[in-house]
Amino acid sequence: MNTSSHRPANARNSWLSSWFQRGTASQNLGAAGQRSLCSKTKATTASTISAPFDIQPPMTVNSQKLESRAVAVFCGSSTGREPAFAAAAKSLGKAIAEASRPLVYGGGSAGTMGIVSGAALEGGGDVLGVIPFAMVAAGGEVEQTKDVHKPHIQLKEKGREKVVVNSLHERKAEMAKRSCAFIGLPGGYGTFEEVLEVVCWSQVGIHNKPVIVLNVRGFYEPLRELIRNGVREGFIVEKNEHLVRFVDGPAERAEHEAFDWGTAAMATLDEWQAVGASHFYNWHLRKDGKEEDTLGAT
Repeated sequence: MNTSSHRPANARNSWLSSWFQRGTASQNLGAAGQRSLCSKTKATTASTISAPFDIQPPMTVNSQKLESRAVAVFCGSSTGREPAFAAAAKSLGKAIAEASRPLVYGGGSAGTMGIVSGAALEGGGDVLGVIPFAMVAAGGEVEQTKDVHKPHIQLKEKGREKVVVNSLHERKAEMAKRSCAFIGLPGGYGTFEEVLEVVCWSQVGIHNKPVIVLNVRGFYEPLRELIRNGVREGFIVEKNEHLVRFVDGPAERAEHEAFDWGTAAMATLDEWQAVGASHFYNWHLRKDGKEEDTLGAT
């Protein structure tokens, strides 16, 4: 049971805030972070803060246990209207565990976040959630289509280790530091933004990691057309259309609920061929003359 459950809400949030400030002070990740590729070696599990929750600190310059095979999954606190969306999330979580790849995700236990992480846990996989403190203090994210606010984020969940950060920007950077690839399930604005941001990071050379989206029931077809239109109209370099790969599934959408999206996603990841950056910047440089990891530029 959460040790703060009997405290008044204001006192509980103040206590949590002071504890996290003491226990999870963030440092910058060193240059070794960009050497964390999708290697064949199974990643080791980083040590956790022992009390009062099962929470890991943000990745630091001294951390040598980078997740060289971990996959970050971008998804939502809602499940969507079609059963195929939930089925795809379950299939993906199961396949990630079977591939001995740790799962890094947004930390919630509802919606497709809960489904993909739950399936990974059921498959014996390692699961790590990255959560902004404001969402912890509020009890979780909102079920978007139902306007329901429930405690979707629970810090002390069996199997789901947690990293608490200060902002949404820090959440994305932390997920990227701990992962070698990104997979997007159907989702809302947050998922769109997360997928497109890591694609942008590939384009400008901040990283060179695979970005894959699962086009369940053609959900991401408008995104594919948006990218192609950007190429046609001269805003995107032609080769950069391939910075994100689409897993399309069967031609018949009626078959999408039963399709093994997870296995297809892992096959796409294993076959990934990188696209060279079309923009060249030294993202290690800072205006004070110091150098740090490229993801610090995010």
